[in-house]
Amino acid sequence: MRSRGGAARLAAPDHMGATAAAVDNDSTEGDDMNILRAPLGRIALLLAAAIAPGAHAAEAPPGPEKYFQHPRMVAAQLSPDGRTVALLMAANDTSRVRLVGLDVKTAKFTSLAGFEDADIADFHWVNAHRLVFELGDRNAPAGDIDTASGLYGVNTDGSGLRELVSRHGHPFFERGGDHSRVLPWNTWFLQAVDGVSEDVYVYHAEEIDEKHSDYLQLERLDTLHGHVADVPTPAHAFQWIFDPKGELRVAVTDKGNHSKVMAREPGGKEWVTLGDFEHYVDDKAFHPDYIDQDGKLFVQARNGGDKVAVWTYDLAHHQLADKPWLVSPKYDLHPEYVNVGGKLAGLTFRADAVVTQWVAPELVALQARVDKLLPSTTNHLDVAADGNLDTVVVYATSDRVPGLWFVLDQTKGKLLKLGAAMPDIDPKTQATLEPVHYAARDGLDIPAWLTVPAGTQRKNLPLVVLVHGGPNVRGRSWDWDAETQFLASRGYAVLEPEFRGSTGYGWNLFHAGWKQWGLAMQDDVADGVKWAVAQGIVDPKRVCIAGASYGGYAVLMGLARDPDLYRCGIDWVGVTDMNLMYTADWSDMSDEWKRYGMPVLVGDPVADAAQLKATSPTTVVARIHAPVLMAYGGKDMRVPIEHGELFRDALKKQPGAKVEWVVYDKEGHGWRSTQTRIDFWNRAARFLDANIGAP
Repeated sequence: MRSRGGAARLAAPDHMGATAAAVDNDSTEGDDMNILRAPLGRIALLLAAAIAPGAHAAEAPPGPEKYFQHPRMVAAQLSPDGRTVALLMAANDTSRVRLVGLDVKTAKFTSLAGFEDADIADFHWVNAHRLVFELGDRNAPAGDIDTASGLYGVNTDGSGLRELVSRHGHPFFERGGDHSRVLPWNTWFLQAVDGVSEDVYVYHAEEIDEKHSDYLQLERLDTLHGHVADVPTPAHAFQWIFDPKGELRVAVTDKGNHSKVMAREPGGKEWVTLGDFEHYVDDKAFHPDYIDQDGKLFVQARNGGDKVAVWTYDLAHHQLADKPWLVSPKYDLHPEYVNVGGKLAGLTFRADAVVTQWVAPELVALQARVDKLLPSTTNHLDVAADGNLDTVVVYATSDRVPGLWFVLDQTKGKLLKLGAAMPDIDPKTQATLEPVHYAARDGLDIPAWLTVPAGTQRKNLPLVVLVHGGPNVRGRSWDWDAETQFLASRGYAVLEPEFRGSTGYGWNLFHAGWKQWGLAMQDDVADGVKWAVAQGIVDPKRVCIAGASYGGYAVLMGLARDPDLYRCGIDWVGVTDMNLMYTADWSDMSDEWKRYGMPVLVGDPVADAAQLKATSPTTVVARIHAPVLMAYGGKDMRVPIEHGELFRDALKKQPGAKVEWVVYDKEGHGWRSTQTRIDFWNRAARFLDANIGAP
């Protein structure tokens, strides 16, 4: 079971938004394991029907309907005692996601929760016999969402259903459920206390609006009876680190342009400051993650180096270790910690793919055994927190496999396939994803991801260069992606550059992108296209640039800066006016980000005013002559639709302008509904075929 208590914290906001063959799960066998194909009863047959694989791809390119459905199986996680598997699953794209329990000994399925007007969005184990879950609507666009996630508790036999947190005034809608002592909607789950009691930690936002929340109150909630008690923490804390016994030991606060790391002794009340760091520029800053069974604090830090590594911190003497505990020569490490038997058993992090570095020898051996059985996928092991390894849940994925779940019964030596995320996707028809590197014009090494259509020669192909959003995020991993695979299925090679400013590859690449919107960041994308052309992979006369959010911005700037390189551009929800990012008070970007983050990473609106103007697509619109497809969400609070309208109107005034414009009135910063995704990608396919299709 993965520890959610080692480093529980709020999700960070998106300020803008070796290749292997696919596994054949009907024929894969191991030395002493085999695939269990026997039916498990009536409910098992219903489950099998919901996840049955679809037919092989037809001769004609498949439509977006095949790629942009919601997953059928969403998640599977083993209980702390290893006796129950909780699953999130839906029969099809339009049916609701339900929470189901599987007793691993009896192979009996129990429906734990399901509703007609909501999906189960997520769940968390409280202890071996109880879970909490949250609700959502995965197919509703932003304009149709008027409720929070709420929080509900249920036992593994389906009893004890209780509403714990309100969905913003909407009543509990399941007969027999207890809805007394319900907490307000702006309360969110944090983690189970210790995996034994019935309690969980939640946090309540005392002040909240569309742009930020502050004064978060940590609370301990009894999931059986609804009793709640405040847990004292330092002011402005947004992250809390608990020891294996569930005691709060470390907190991280954020105020203005500084964050503080604070700690206290076991059973103590006094908080001591371990570090006070200025955002972005302090290379000695560290980020706490986890406390092990010996009271050792694990932190993320560069400590003056290029890569973020895992270090240990001596709480008694208030000092960082002399050398990293775990470091990668290629990637920043931002791990999740795995507890087994009350001890640190492993760390899960993203290298080229998401992998786990096991510490416990028995789990090193188990990982090797599973990898031998499933050699063509990255295999993630979910093991019981109490240390019982008789039953293990395996999640397998790759560039060609959207996601498969198995239950491994070690006592019987059998592997049961639970289900697939996208059962209509045949891995044998999917394209491979290849990590590549090329040199930018100033010599900086740029990582990138290259996808070549399945069954084609790597020669003279049309190319879509897909620019990721953020921009200060990592773009891709070695996994399956609907957008990339859809484009490849229609004969397009896809290049996804990790241009300067991207994170995950070290400080040098990230720092080189500061204040480089529309400048060196843009050159990195163009240099990637030129590299692919020089390799003979790409036809230089058939290249289109595409992207969303920051990626949409890069599309428009790319068409202006390199008009001879790109034949067309697809921009969705893209920034078009740099100054509008600072002045649009209806945007959900926080005042703190505009005041402290954007001046450092994007540009100062006063000192860098000339640069911001020169690198705004609306300013250089006269230099754009290629066809453009533009799509925006009417309810977008990150990049308000005014960005698109300003650029569209300016472009239409240019002689010979070719712009296709579409607005999805109820969508926000990205497409949530299946209908929208299918419509948009149908438009994109027609647009690409018309501009860079068959020569």
